Amino acid sequence: MSHKLKIVGWVAIGAVAGALTTVQLQAVARGSLAPLPLEELQQLAAVFGMVKTDYVEPVDEKKLISEAITGMVASLDPHSQYFDKKSFKEFREGTSGRFVGVGIEITMEDGLVKVVSPIEDSPAFRAGLKTGDLITKIDDTQVKGLTINEAVKLMRGEPRTKVLLNIFRKDENRTFPVTITREEIKTQSVKSRVVEPGYAWVRVSQFQERTVEDFARKVEDIYKADPNLKGMVLDLRNDPGGLLDSAVALSAAFLPENVTVVSTNGQLEDSKFVYKAIPQHYLRRGGTDPIKRLTENTKGALKRVPLVVLVNEGSASASEIVAGALQDHKRGLILGSQTFGKGSVQTVRPLGPDTGLKITTARYYTPSGNSIQAKGIVPDVMVDETLEGNVFAALRTREADLQKHLNNGTATPEQPMTDARRAEEQQREEAREVARKRLEEEARKNPNQRLVPEFGTDKDFQLQQAINQLKGRPVMVSKTMAVRVEEKKEN
Repeated sequence: MSHKLKIVGWVAIGAVAGALTTVQLQAVARGSLAPLPLEELQQLAAVFGMVKTDYVEPVDEKKLISEAITGMVASLDPHSQYFDKKSFKEFREGTSGRFVGVGIEITMEDGLVKVVSPIEDSPAFRAGLKTGDLITKIDDTQVKGLTINEAVKLMRGEPRTKVLLNIFRKDENRTFPVTITREEIKTQSVKSRVVEPGYAWVRVSQFQERTVEDFARKVEDIYKADPNLKGMVLDLRNDPGGLLDSAVALSAAFLPENVTVVSTNGQLEDSKFVYKAIPQHYLRRGGTDPIKRLTENTKGALKRVPLVVLVNEGSASASEIVAGALQDHKRGLILGSQTFGKGSVQTVRPLGPDTGLKITTARYYTPSGNSIQAKGIVPDVMVDETLEGNVFAALRTREADLQKHLNNGTATPEQPMTDARRAEEQQREEAREVARKRLEEEARKNPNQRLVPEFGTDKDFQLQQAINQLKGRPVMVSKTMAVRVEEKKEN
């Protein structure tokens, strides 16, 4: 066994060393890495060999290596990730705003999938699904007990394949089956409406490939209906981010030409860059410029219209870039709560035809040079999400709460936890427990109602305050919210 183990181990070393020779040559060519540590690589190969020969049952070599890569990358920070074939496909769908499915926005209610709304002109829309419909069964699988992600995966699939949904419609008190043929769905990341004459609301829920075009088209429609707009609310609440070029383009729609939108800085030379409000910094090759068209069609009105930007703890990454640029250039007033604080750049590098690596390569900085990382954007005006306060905000996780998060690049060396820090953490945990109990109580009392009003509706408290700000009326400023600074990790 010992001799066999040695052979397997050295074969593994040879395989790993051979593969890594190529990596090392590439690393030297980039001029950014020292030679790879041979002793540690030998240990890696030895462990691989032992697992292969000694583990209680045979293991899949490819799966073992894939899991090792996954663990190595995940140890860096919360946002670096190795993509296997399946996850790479899902990632591409997420940034493109396209996927194959039935075309519904969903949530969970009483363990069932609830239709929030069918996407216009989707298979679900044409099949007659309605807001409030409950999906009880997907093909042969009962929905009760599934997570929302598991339900989504069952409804997605290949184009032109069929899925059978069992629907319970409350207002008609009946259950019926619907067979839907899957097709490519193009999601809408931009919503808009005129709140009242002269005042518009435009919501961006994610920065995807289609976002800039959708934004330009919807704003053009608003100005066509009302050329004398008095104010606009740009809603970036719960926008998790997305594509950097989309964020630069959206910022350029409001800012003077050629001003700085955001800068990045990292180890590699190509990660040090200043992005400006010019087409060269947001247009993809061969693409048309929706921002230029929007500026021409509105006669530059978007550069001047009074602007309020809504943000909250769920506003992250690309949405923080936009908010930071508009705030630093004093182009709009930021209203809401302190944002998530994801100020790092992830670069996706293909490793083959269907695998890839998403790795953190730089930090973002606002035009004035402030790091967004682990701090976020602090609003000019702090406003609670409801009249009763920030009801469940204590339950939301921010970048600074994530394990292994990057500091903002200006932090002092880590210091031991002080009594004051312990008291703050205890206070935060107590607030979370109070919010958790309140959430459970509210859910029991109102099982079929939203606990926080839907964004953009007449009951949206923060939107009401944004309109008040634009009209010069009093704004109900939060009496409880405070700026949360980056916390030093305990040794």
